Amino acid sequence: MTKAAPDPRAVRDASLDEVARLGLPLPPPGFPLIWEPGDTIELRPTTEIEARAAVLHVVVARCFGMPTEAAMSWLLGSHLVDLVTPPEWQFVIGAKGDHRSFVLHHDAVFALAWLLGLSRHLDPRTPPEDRLMAQMPDLPAGETFVSWRSRSLMSPRDPIEAAVLLDLYYCLDWAFQEAESAGMPLPGEIDANAIGQRRWALEWAVVFHGPYHDKPAEWEEVDLSV
Repeated sequence: MTKAAPDPRAVRDASLDEVARLGLPLPPPGFPLIWEPGDTIELRPTTEIEARAAVLHVVVARCFGMPTEAAMSWLLGSHLVDLVTPPEWQFVIGAKGDHRSFVLHHDAVFALAWLLGLSRHLDPRTPPEDRLMAQMPDLPAGETFVSWRSRSLMSPRDPIEAAVLLDLYYCLDWAFQEAESAGMPLPGEIDANAIGQRRWALEWAVVFHGPYHDKPAEWEEVDLSV
């Protein structure tokens, strides 16, 4: 469902208020807005978000000992192989790549689960909910992607709610990195890496339309450098 995007400056003011409330450094004046007045907004199709969450769930499972053959078999049986990115595939089949960076995808899964309505919150002070694993496909039991979708009560977030949280995480990504560089205390139990993973998922899933937006980026194309 495409909707009119909210006032970007009002959303940014609220984001900055929250960053300040958390005791973090504020982004500099002129920190870019994500969208412009008059833009429209939507989430990617629910099936795409479900598939991305499931693929990342398998990648994280590989980090914690899921055998290569089991991971490949699950992806093949769920018809998700075509949605695995090249870096993910290299890791799944041969454990090639930065193991630690793939472990961090657990927070990206958490953000995608929030977008699907499977997680209650995306609090930047707390780690993923303990119930998250039970909300995802039961890989040890061989639960298929189709079976998982059938038992899960997906209730995707409103695009406006998702955009508001994306703007907050965009500001938090900068603030957490700045705080860590300065040796400042963080407001909770997670660090800049976790914040960046959640932002990655939100950036990928929230789609804006307007004169200054390109077509939606693929997962590996999401630019977190700005």
